[in-house]
Amino acid sequence: MRAVSVRLLMAGALAVSALPSAFAQGLFDDSEARRRIDTLRQQMDANQRSIDERLAKMEGGSSRDALLDLSSQLEALRNDLARMRGQLEMLTNQAENADKRQKDFYLDIDTRLRKLEQTGEQAGGERKPSAEAEPSAAENKAYTAALDQFKLGNYPLAVSAMQGFLVTYPTSTLAANAQYWVGMAYSGQRDYKNSIAAQRKLLQTWPDSPKAPDAMLSIASAQETMGDRKAAQKSLEDLVGKYPSSSAATSAKQRLAAFSRR
Repeated sequence: MRAVSVRLLMAGALAVSALPSAFAQGLFDDSEARRRIDTLRQQMDANQRSIDERLAKMEGGSSRDALLDLSSQLEALRNDLARMRGQLEMLTNQAENADKRQKDFYLDIDTRLRKLEQTGEQAGGERKPSAEAEPSAAENKAYTAALDQFKLGNYPLAVSAMQGFLVTYPTSTLAANAQYWVGMAYSGQRDYKNSIAAQRKLLQTWPDSPKAPDAMLSIASAQETMGDRKAAQKSLEDLVGKYPSSSAATSAKQRLAAFSRR
């Protein structure tokens, strides 16, 4: 009887220690979920050590006392299992939601890049009023080279290249575009705080740029991905109010409608 109970306890302890590995595979994209799971794993490891120590002590005690102690430990283990399973399910749900937000965000980036290629923005972006000076060949070349780094997924290089462009050509008609892609490249690195800061700089410096609505949409996307839904909703509403006829406003309306259904 005692040997069977001990085996049951050890099987339960092993089941606890195996739980994190099974769930962790789907959670590594979310740093907060990963941190919490590591904490749970440490707690379960501590439970395992505690069980091992108690089993060792039981070997020197009476059979009746050992079985009573074992029964108490099994009940505590069942309670721990139920609690940890609940926590892991919650973390799994949080990670899945974060992953969905991330996928939606990068889908938006991909859609905008395809529009960019179709309209020939590689060499300068949207059409500028005729009163503005056209970018020089050197400006176009520097801008295109920086944008190519973004398309290749070399986000740190894209940030450096676009910032270098802004230092060299601060008054260029492509400057607002370059600032926008600085923000998008930060988003590509999941550095959402710097991404938001970069887009806000665009809005402050070039509020009338055709890129301004896109910058506001990018800010909302970053805020939503960070889990700040209230701020994201406010940014989308501001976008619709300030640039109602822009394509970015159309996307913002769709996202606001999705918010209302959640």
